[in-house]
Amino acid sequence: MNGAHDMGGMQDMGPIEHEKSAPIFHADWERRAFALFNSTDVKWSYRRTQIELIPPADYLRMSYYEKWLAALPLVLIKSGMVTAAEIESGKPDGGANTKWHVLSVADVASWNLPTAAPGEKITAPTRLHVGQRVRARNLNPVGHTRLPRYARGKQGTIERDGGIEDLQDTDIQGLGPKQQHVYTVRFTAQELWGEQANPRDTVYADLWEGYLSPA
Repeated sequence: MNGAHDMGGMQDMGPIEHEKSAPIFHADWERRAFALFNSTDVKWSYRRTQIELIPPADYLRMSYYEKWLAALPLVLIKSGMVTAAEIESGKPDGGANTKWHVLSVADVASWNLPTAAPGEKITAPTRLHVGQRVRARNLNPVGHTRLPRYARGKQGTIERDGGIEDLQDTDIQGLGPKQQHVYTVRFTAQELWGEQANPRDTVYADLWEGYLSPA
């Protein structure tokens, strides 16, 4: 998906402000927004897509958790958990819930645990290797992608095989996560930004195998 959320490499977006000893949450409402967003019985890839669908003008003016809060009603309505009327009134409309899991305090700890069973070995074929020159594919998908726009079509070198992870791009399409190797790819700054970039600078990006082709 090409949108305002893919800000890597964009110019004139202002400085990155580093806040020393920053708290996890700057206000109590952020803590509550975090809890509500993560308590929905919906896959994270679907929730994230709703954030990315926020209109660019709104997305760019909102703080981090404001985006979560703005996307939450859409997640609840589109998934069928509630209706727009229920969101507006704050009151349930109809019978008792029989479809969705209602999160309890006791559930929270278990929801944060890894899903893979101890000792489970996940395997997936690979066609690339460390040290190989690769080119990031020029993809422009309708849905979510973890391939940053600034790297598309650019050449780099695989520095590390980070193991196998679910490719979440396919979740929102109803195809389920595809397991692929994730590689750390080194790009020179000049490859990404042109000759005006410092020749000594490099950028490392973790990219799924499906994003790459041999150079």
